[in-house]
Amino acid sequence: MSDNTLTDQTWDNEVLNSSLPAMVDFWAEWCAPCSMVAPLVEQIGREYEGKIKIGKLDVDENPITAGKYQVMAIPSLLFFNGGKLVDRVVGVVPKKTLVEKIERVLEEKS
Repeated sequence: MSDNTLTDQTWDNEVLNSSLPAMVDFWAEWCAPCSMVAPLVEQIGREYEGKIKIGKLDVDENPITAGKYQVMAIPSLLFFNGGKLVDRVVGVVPKKTLVEKIERVLEEKS
């Protein structure tokens, strides 16, 4: 998978204007639960390559986007479809929960 790091500057182009739905992991370096979610996010990224765009946004380095979507706790995983926020998960959740949300987003797209 290519570099999936998002920034305030690349947000609109990479997420809002993406032809694919997107799942974005809002995280920070110091966040221990974020480290627990990261491998799941990468695994899902491989499994859904070409179907959904997976990105990571460091909330410390990109406060504008984190603020825009009112990300108050991390990890937060936000799901976008057609440039709109359609779902979110806060905290550490099982992979099954994330996959179910992705499947729902993909169903809406088709």
